[in-house]
Amino acid sequence: MLSKRIIPCLDVKDGRTVKGIHFVGLRDVGDAVELGSRYAAEGADELVYLDISATHEGRHTFTQLVERIARAINIPFTVGGGISTMDDAERLLSAGADKVSINSAALARPAFISELAERFGSQFVVVAIDAKTTDDGTWRCTTHGGRRLTDVELFAWAHEAQERGAGEILFTSMDHDGTLAGYPCDTYAALSDGLSIPIIASGGAGSIDHIADVLTLGRADAALIASLFHDGVLTIPSLKQELHNRHIPVRI
Repeated sequence: MLSKRIIPCLDVKDGRTVKGIHFVGLRDVGDAVELGSRYAAEGADELVYLDISATHEGRHTFTQLVERIARAINIPFTVGGGISTMDDAERLLSAGADKVSINSAALARPAFISELAERFGSQFVVVAIDAKTTDDGTWRCTTHGGRRLTDVELFAWAHEAQERGAGEILFTSMDHDGTLAGYPCDTYAALSDGLSIPIIASGGAGSIDHIADVLTLGRADAALIASLFHDGVLTIPSLKQELHNRHIPVRI
């Protein structure tokens, strides 16, 4: 059985790791390279860096940061945030990123997934999906940090993304994100049943139990974690040891 991956997520603005809720009320939590290096040394399997700088200068700073990260760490890392063109992706992959994560741009133009996969390979392409339930119980995809609801259905979109060449799906339930109340494990399990590519669970973790549940009951291949690590509620070694004690395969 493949090991489950533990992936710290770092939101980056102007080269610094920041923390907030839906990018509001941001506070600085440290240098992005130093924090990433620490997580790598503690046993993180991969890292995800999300660029939340909206300006051109912010994009330039982020590219320079990716170059620094690539020199400093020895584990795979994914970058995302505002990637909407082939040039965006090529710039970040050339700077040293192992994968790119796309979300709104893929929904706006699904062929973008295919183009990236054909140019760079599926293993470089992560499709992030932010979805929420509507009044009729249907999961619908959102854009702009969960603020804009689309008519695209979660499971159909995840399947299309896979067919177009996505190498992984990073799914966040906007109903659970930031609640620290756990993940919608039934939804993750249903996604897993319908896909053959790995699924990364994101949003909602408030405890080790929640993470263990989404990796077992939800059958997710990886858990993306931010606040619990940034705030020191959990450490990567303690989390992995507890998952190992529960017979969940992790790399220790």
